[in-house]
Amino acid sequence: MVPMPDPFSFRLIKTDGAARLGEIATPHGRVATPAFMPVGTQATVKGLAPEAVHATGAEIVLANTYHLMLRPGPERIAKLGGLHRFMNWPKPILTDSGGFQVMSLSALRKLGDHGVTFRSHLDGTMFELTPERAIEIQSLLGSDIMMQLDECLKLPASTEEIERAMLLSLRWAERSKRAFESVPAGHALFGIVQGGDNAALRLKSARALGDIGFDGYAIGGLAVGEPQEVMLAMVAEVAPALPAGRPRYLMGVGMPDDLLESVARGVDMFDCVLPTRNGRHGVAFSRFGAINIKNARHADDARPLDAESACPAARDYSRAYLHHLMKANEMFGAVLLSTINLHYYQELMRGMRDAIAAGRFEDFRRETKENWAKGDLPALDS
Repeated sequence: MVPMPDPFSFRLIKTDGAARLGEIATPHGRVATPAFMPVGTQATVKGLAPEAVHATGAEIVLANTYHLMLRPGPERIAKLGGLHRFMNWPKPILTDSGGFQVMSLSALRKLGDHGVTFRSHLDGTMFELTPERAIEIQSLLGSDIMMQLDECLKLPASTEEIERAMLLSLRWAERSKRAFESVPAGHALFGIVQGGDNAALRLKSARALGDIGFDGYAIGGLAVGEPQEVMLAMVAEVAPALPAGRPRYLMGVGMPDDLLESVARGVDMFDCVLPTRNGRHGVAFSRFGAINIKNARHADDARPLDAESACPAARDYSRAYLHHLMKANEMFGAVLLSTINLHYYQELMRGMRDAIAAGRFEDFRRETKENWAKGDLPALDS
């Protein structure tokens, strides 16, 4: 008899103010929270081997349903043993449902109550994505955490449009939950709170999703054009309205300060392309804040980016070498800076977890911001 996979679970270990320390258990391993998920949209975190991603401290990655639906196709991935084997990542995977592409590819799609019809940005082929098909694709991929299909609006938007998209997302949440009932045991399904920058609509969405019942709850439709203070105000309203015993995931966020402030408001999980995208463009994240390594001040600087970092890429290569690689458009420069950035994000999350465990999150928050405010090391005298 084949043993059943371990079920998905979340354990809330400790709180410090609104900040939460927890642990997610999945059939592919455990994830300490607060957690940051590197983005592997097309079954790869750009430029990094899976073992290099893990070496940064990452315990879970994100992949995208829409992109994998187009290429190479979920049925093909299933035949090849599922997404974990396909991308050689044995740890947990969360898959986004494609809702963000409903917004970002609006010129290529038709939206209706039944679902979304896309024209592929690759070759023009027509695809239909419904709540049921989104769950089917994610089941074929074998992701540990699946997301409901939703409609994500770009802000600003009218109240009428925000309410329409929120109500549509709720109807899709109900259909996603029904479709998920046929998924084999061991997987999890998260609902997604929508409502734009309208707190009343956000709370209506959160409460309705809680009534439907999900394994976790995401806050979607933020970091899509609104100021940070608006995003944080929505998080502060929504997080307390979500079930305390389930993980809370802020989608597509963000800068290090966004993570710090959102954890302070009760968020457990994050994903964002910024660490790798900015790394490919010469920006390093560090305890000194963001550093543009393309700046001429680094051209003759033999010092490492951060001599005290536990990341070899930040500690063992000179600023001058990193500067040279980026100016010469050498791919190794993008690899090193992506590694540095992912490592820093994981170091930030680990620091927050340790601070919550010790009951000193507010001290950690203040000290981290003070370090960022001091800025980078002064330039060397010429």
